[in-house]
This record gives sequence, C-alpha cells and structure tokens, in this order.
Amino acid sequence: MALSAYRYLCRWSMPKLSPVSYKSLIRVFEADGFRCVRVEGDHMVFTKPGVMRPVVIPRYGAVPVFIIKNNLRTARMSRERYLELVG
Repeated sequence: MALSAYRYLCRWSMPKLSPVSYKSLIRVFEADGFRCVRVEGDHMVFTKPGVMRPVVIPRYGAVPVFIIKNNLRTARMSRERYLELVG
C-alpha cells in the first residue's frame, strides 16, 4: 500500500469528536483520576497528581469540541482513552 493511501486510511479511521454535556466530560476526567479542586463561576477546575496544569471544564449544556481537545492535550489523555471513557 502506498504511503499516501495509508495516511488517508489512518486519518479517517478515527471517529470524530462531538460536543458533549459538561456532566459527561466531568465523568470522563474523574474516571481518569482527576478531582475537582474549585469552582469559579460557571467553570470547574480539576487537577491530578503528575499533570502540571489544571483542566478547566465550563458548565455548558454542550461543551464545544475545541475545548474538549484542549483539555485532552492538557490532561495528556489520548483520543482513544477519551472515547473509551465517554462510552
């Protein structure tokens, strides 16, 4: 298989992320070991030993995908692990 065809298949084989409620996102991060340390207005701040920066989850009905991706990067959580936990 050509390298370009391989890249095309790998790129599209992973499911797209979609907006989820903040409650679902909280369950995902708590299942991964994060704990809520404070609430500031409509934002909840989660920390985990070994992770340098806190994960901030806004209390929105549907958390946008770019916030989910940023939080996954901050938490050093893979997309596969996220999809496994979100169920």
